[in-house]
Amino acid sequence: MSVRRTVLSSGLRIVTEEVSSVRSAAIGIWVNVGSRDETPSVAGASHFLEHLLFKGTTSRTALEISSSIESVGGEMNAFTSKEYTCFYARVIDTDLPMAVEVISDLITSSLVTANDVDAERKVVLEEIAMRDDDPGDLVHDLFSDTYYGDIPIGRSILGTVQSINDMSRSSVYNYYKKRYLPQDLVVAVAGNISHKKVVEMVEKALSRDGFLDVKGAPQVRPNTPIKVKSQQSVGLINRKTEQAHMFYGLAGVARDDDRRFTMGILSAALGGGMSSRLFQEIREKRGLAYSVYSYAQQFAGSGLLGFYAGCHPSKAIEVVEIIREVLADVAENGMTHEEIERAKGAVRGSLVLSQEDSGSRMSRIGKNEIVYGEIMSFDDILKEVSSVTSEAVRKVAGEFLVQRPTLALVGPYKDTKKFEKVLEA
Repeated sequence: MSVRRTVLSSGLRIVTEEVSSVRSAAIGIWVNVGSRDETPSVAGASHFLEHLLFKGTTSRTALEISSSIESVGGEMNAFTSKEYTCFYARVIDTDLPMAVEVISDLITSSLVTANDVDAERKVVLEEIAMRDDDPGDLVHDLFSDTYYGDIPIGRSILGTVQSINDMSRSSVYNYYKKRYLPQDLVVAVAGNISHKKVVEMVEKALSRDGFLDVKGAPQVRPNTPIKVKSQQSVGLINRKTEQAHMFYGLAGVARDDDRRFTMGILSAALGGGMSSRLFQEIREKRGLAYSVYSYAQQFAGSGLLGFYAGCHPSKAIEVVEIIREVLADVAENGMTHEEIERAKGAVRGSLVLSQEDSGSRMSRIGKNEIVYGEIMSFDDILKEVSSVTSEAVRKVAGEFLVQRPTLALVGPYKDTKKFEKVLEA
């Protein structure tokens, strides 16, 4: 198994991982554009465009795009994040040339017709409605909005009902032509493949309509620090729900911070599984919630550490108090050696198990290249995780767990006063 990288004169990057022990191959085309690149007038454009590129190209209809992959038993999809968009497919290795051709066609030659924009607009609005009907999902967008405020990184990836309704065909199409350039693309392929052959087929597929006939340098998002203004401490969406859904978050480390591995271990130890501190305190000892978890998230110039819980509305204050008590104790006293080692083992194991298929390997190398401009070896990642010490975790906990928290709530509450008092205590 080996990871190789080729950069074309256009700025296009091609990264591969050869895994000869499998019979599959996965391709992903990663685009260095996400919701944080949008202005309010085109909020949701990155995600809207992700949908639209499957609607037809100069050489394929929407049905031909989907059936070409499905007819060989493959899978194809796409997703949009705050910082990048990815279009991917996974097929039998002998069908990789076809998959490369189809995915590349979306990138270079999509039509984005006015009729398709109007039709897909309804689909995206339904997706927003589906998000709004799922309080466990909605609370994360509410937290982002409450914590960051009205700046690009704080806005929903989906956009708003108004921004999607107002978006014209020309604004979406111009966004497509401006942001989907070779210098902003990474093509990642993993599986039973040859790097040389992949480079040849990618160059051929993406050369359509002179797409690669430009000079450019690979673009990596700068790690400019994001200054977060003082926002309200509690965000609330009043809903008549059976559970209160809450997300308790704090500032974390940015993606270029070497402490991100330590922060990942801290997050895992606090809420990464059934043996984690918060799961034990909230669910196992007191039976206050069914779902309890945490995650550390890194962006360019910013990061978050957050904790989710869903509980009976009458128990929400108690759950917030427990979270605060646990975080205060860990900030002051650190965590036991056993907790840290358990968390490290969980992180290492999940990393290894996540690399068991070609699609996961493609995602790892593609995301690393689009985010960092380089690919850290898997062994080096495992070494970084293994080298995290209890003292390093304690130091990070002492710095970040005492920071001013932000709480997002979706539940049957008229106001946030009681929660604000708890956070101020």
